Amino acid sequence: MTERAPRPKKPPRWLLRRPDPEAAARLFLFPYSGCGASMYQAWPRRIGAIDVCLIQPPARQNRIAEPHYGTYETMAEGLIEYLTPHLDRPFAFFGHCGGALPGIEVTRQLAAAGLPLPTRIFVSSQVAPQDGPYGRLLELDRDGLRTELEHIIVNLGGEPSGPLLETGLEVLVNDIDANKQYAPGLFTLPAGITSIGWTEDPEIPPKLMGGWPDTTADHRFVELPGGHFEFLSAPEALLAEIRRDFGDLPEPPA
Repeated sequence: MTERAPRPKKPPRWLLRRPDPEAAARLFLFPYSGCGASMYQAWPRRIGAIDVCLIQPPARQNRIAEPHYGTYETMAEGLIEYLTPHLDRPFAFFGHCGGALPGIEVTRQLAAAGLPLPTRIFVSSQVAPQDGPYGRLLELDRDGLRTELEHIIVNLGGEPSGPLLETGLEVLVNDIDANKQYAPGLFTLPAGITSIGWTEDPEIPPKLMGGWPDTTADHRFVELPGGHFEFLSAPEALLAEIRRDFGDLPEPPA
């Protein structure tokens, strides 16, 4: 009996949907700790001429069968290999809290490899890497993180359930471990950074975000109204700051 050749392994799908080949620019969104790319379901498909691209790390949602990435450095290596063909036009990264730091590490590795760099990195509710790791979640045990995850699922419009909650808890624990391990020290990025604080955010008060100017020669800080999860609804004030720092872009064809 002839043995059947093994099926080729499918490459990992780091983006939840295929980028629009006609878009003038791309914004890549990193998910919050413990979450998948669908957390950005309330965000528009486009911000003007900017295509909104949702990054999906392994171990969650449609990549649930894959092992966790472990560290931001390892995540960046795999993501860059996948993203490089899509960096052929102006692009930027956005991440909130624990989701902000992967974009920093990806940019560091892009620079080291001589690859295209983002027009901008938008970091929301996160301290600069040299000032971290910082955050209330980093001090919680598994029971505390389970309670926190329940709050996150509710904020995303879901209903916490047994199997879903336990699977998400494992992802959250591993994501937070990656955050704790990320200690690149002081560095300077050859890319601009917009740091975004929120007026009613008890998790990362804007006053703690003062280290970001030390990481780039091109920094801008903005404080927006709202709490820690305000970004989930894609408020117009946030989208306006993104449009501003992308600069002038041609509108896509109708």
